[in-house]
Amino acid sequence: MKKWTPLLILLGLIVVIGGWFASVNNRLVHLDEDVMAQWGNVESSYQRRADLIPNIVSTAKGYAEFEQETLIRVTEARSEATRMNVDISKATPEQMAQFQEAQAGVSSALARLLAVFERYPDLKANENFSELINELERTENRINVERNRYNEKLNAYNPAIRKFPTSLAASVLGFERKPYFEADAGSETAPEVDFDFGRN
Repeated sequence: MKKWTPLLILLGLIVVIGGWFASVNNRLVHLDEDVMAQWGNVESSYQRRADLIPNIVSTAKGYAEFEQETLIRVTEARSEATRMNVDISKATPEQMAQFQEAQAGVSSALARLLAVFERYPDLKANENFSELINELERTENRINVERNRYNEKLNAYNPAIRKFPTSLAASVLGFERKPYFEADAGSETAPEVDFDFGRN
């Protein structure tokens, strides 16, 4: 019986360690899936904004005096942003920064569009256009909410894979840290809105 004791101890350790790895894996898979699902919500919100832009541009084009340069900038920014695809399971901070930069370009172009829109009472009176703008504003709010929720999910996932001893299993099982959304550059400074641009 004594000669079997070391083998039984070894088997017991293997079972315990295997059980621990399985438990850690299951918990990290759950956290990772939460992050992935929330990233899907972020992408869906950005897609909703991208889908609204052609309708907004098309309606504004109906007003011949509306600044075509502004519409071109919005269309180009949308095109650039929709080309950016991020696989969040393998995303690097640099890729996330590029994605944010492209989306910030859309936000900037839309802000300019809204500023120009204020100068056209007839366009403001167009119920279809006004509803599109209201929907755009609701979508912008939804984007902010979904980005914050994504960061909250990461705030559970990222620390979990870095804390000892879970970090040992996470490393072996291939779980890696994912990048957060960060505030856009210059967002700490309130923007100056100038409704007189382009009138020189």
